[in-house]
Amino acid sequence: MHMRKFTRWTAIVAATLMTAAAHAAGPMIGPVPIEFLLFAAVLAGVALLHAHSLKVAVTGAIVIALYKIAFAGFATGPGIFGFFDHLGHEWVLLANLLCLLVGFALLSNHFEVSRVPKVLPHWLPDDWKGGFVLLLLVFVLSSFLDNIAAALIGGTVASAVFRKKVHIGYLAGIVAASNAGGSGSVVGDTTTTMLWLAGASPLSVLHAYVAALVAVVIVGVVASKQQHAYSPIIKDAKVAHQIDWARLSIVFFILIVAIVANVMINTRFGDLGDRYPVLGVAVWVAILVAVPIRKPDWSLIPDATKGAIFLLSLVLCASMMPVEALPKASWQTALGLGFVSAVFDNIPLTALAIKQGGFDWGMLAYCVGFGGSMVWFGSSAGVALSSQFPEARNAVQWVKQGWHVAVAYAVGFFVMLAITGWVPTALKAAN
Repeated sequence: MHMRKFTRWTAIVAATLMTAAAHAAGPMIGPVPIEFLLFAAVLAGVALLHAHSLKVAVTGAIVIALYKIAFAGFATGPGIFGFFDHLGHEWVLLANLLCLLVGFALLSNHFEVSRVPKVLPHWLPDDWKGGFVLLLLVFVLSSFLDNIAAALIGGTVASAVFRKKVHIGYLAGIVAASNAGGSGSVVGDTTTTMLWLAGASPLSVLHAYVAALVAVVIVGVVASKQQHAYSPIIKDAKVAHQIDWARLSIVFFILIVAIVANVMINTRFGDLGDRYPVLGVAVWVAILVAVPIRKPDWSLIPDATKGAIFLLSLVLCASMMPVEALPKASWQTALGLGFVSAVFDNIPLTALAIKQGGFDWGMLAYCVGFGGSMVWFGSSAGVALSSQFPEARNAVQWVKQGWHVAVAYAVGFFVMLAITGWVPTALKAAN
């Protein structure tokens, strides 16, 4: 029954995407471009065949690319040359995601081996409120740190304090907290960084925290009680564990390099960041510089790379969809985009919104950011966390046990709408 419900829900989201297609150069079935049907099949396969999600995503990307080359063409041109030109536009984003997902997997292992997670239970409350405090910490971390790293650190701590038994509803809570924390900060999420680069003031997205705070409290309470019933937090932990301060210093060093690189790209070297994967490369330079002090666990790279390839395949699929415009900018459109972003990558959605203009950027940032938490593959944070917890890749169970994310999304949205209203602002020319 739950599988049928999820399939119907996916079909509704796919239909919403179809209404945003201005026109398609290739064949259509009725009003629907064939690319959308292929992408819907990929999403359904990922959701229902979670044990083979990587194969489904990669195969889907190849099939869609071959179809576009043979029949439909790309916005950059027809045939194989149009495909190569398309990759030329997308490769920086794909390379950055690859570097960050794999690099932050090594970072989270440095944090785990530093023994800090074993000490944290001593400082966290012993009941469900301990899990709630941990989600709030993830929320705060993500406000100034990439949401991928915040989610991975949260997952590392959760694995330690809950005896490696983490409820899927709580995993959804970690992803939701990381995405909520990044929604109101121009350095906390890729989409908000895109808005900053396009000329949005950092203050124009700040009110996303009105919704994000409400949402993270709802998710935090429900998810923490789910986790407490499933596997309570370790009580009265001994603090005799000696922290490896060298590894902890490496964690902070990598994070500081990532933050500085992100800020520098946005304030001084925007053109360089558009042409090369500067952020991802900066993270890896920091990792390699620290090798003489403490070597990372290189054995983690293959699994992390598989997770990255999965996400890159979905991002590539989304980028090839013939979506040239969104519905007219309104709060109703922003609300709908949140549900769409649960299965459709939020980066091209944000790019379309920037191109179209007329949005309330804080509301949009909350919707496309937090909305991706409703399904595990809806955000890069969810994909990264699933590498630590493979059981999270069951989309049906994620929706079923993480139901509170969708509820929190809607409640947070309407609280923000009631308090701040719909306030569209123009994008100024980026410096």
